[in-house]
Amino acid sequence: MAKVLTNYGHRVQKSVFECDLDDRNYLKMKKEIEKLLKREEDSVRYYFLCGRCQGHIEVSGLGPAREEEELIIV
Repeated sequence: MAKVLTNYGHRVQKSVFECDLDDRNYLKMKKEIEKLLKREEDSVRYYFLCGRCQGHIEVSGLGPAREEEELIIV
């Protein structure tokens, strides 16, 4: 799963990826994830951030928040 997500975004923690995707690439990524997902064991969450919300991202510790128009955290 991490290999698929790395193709679409950047790993910010072990199981957290930030992806800047248009609708087409989001659906493509989700389809690939669905193929790998073991529904009895796995859970994938998609958080959509609007531009206003992005402006309120705070990071403590290593690494700046990414500055992109649409951000999807997976």
